[in-house]
Amino acid sequence: MTIRTILVDDESLAIQGLKLRLEAHEDVEIIDTCMNGREAIRSIKTHKPDLVFLDIQMPGFDGFSVVQGMMEIEPPLFIFVTAFSDHAIRAFEAQAVDYLMKPVEQDRLADALDRVRQRLGQKRQVQEAERLREVLAEVAPQAMSDFVTEEDTPASSRFEKLINIKDRGQIFRVDVDSIERIDAAGDYMCIYTADNSLILRETMKDLEKRLDPRNFQRVHRSTIVNLSQVRQVKPHTNGECFLVLESGAQVKVSRSYRDVVARFVH
Repeated sequence: MTIRTILVDDESLAIQGLKLRLEAHEDVEIIDTCMNGREAIRSIKTHKPDLVFLDIQMPGFDGFSVVQGMMEIEPPLFIFVTAFSDHAIRAFEAQAVDYLMKPVEQDRLADALDRVRQRLGQKRQVQEAERLREVLAEVAPQAMSDFVTEEDTPASSRFEKLINIKDRGQIFRVDVDSIERIDAAGDYMCIYTADNSLILRETMKDLEKRLDPRNFQRVHRSTIVNLSQVRQVKPHTNGECFLVLESGAQVKVSRSYRDVVARFVH
């Protein structure tokens, strides 16, 4: 699997340095380089890359403006590269795969590319399944009823029982059933159990695929709750409510997710 990549930075030395570091990764193909945001938008729309390494502070269109300029197309994956750490939270809010500080460390670059490979692999699996559906629908419509993908069958056996979380230099093996709730901040998840809180670097979308939806449901744009931990439902204003969990913690349920509450109210 080749990762078609564009590099964007207003400093030519920064582009050259990143090129050198990427040479160690044979599956990364650099198809273009850009010196500013406007060039980047044109290049992305023309070449449709898999990945863009994007500097944040550039004259004219900055990195965030480039991401906003992708609204009308299916965007590539973005890794922000910058000399300033104060943009990290906003970068993850922009759904960046990762955020690298200059000068880019080889180990951090390798970690970021591993995440890109995982994302692209998942995306291509979905695309292949959809293409197979389309072919079957045309040539053998009677077989469609027998064609069931893994995504269509939420059998408990395919969901995680234990999650390995690397946090504070240690690896924690967390029993999924012990998780109380999960809060998102960009590509970082804060995992809460009864006696601990851990940080996992993963998107909420990817993490949801690993959890059994019969037990874990999103109750807010940035919150997932273990339904088995819910002990009370407290109505609130404007159609919202709070779930009181086993630990006593209260989690707000937004109106757009109020159907989750229906599981507790009969």
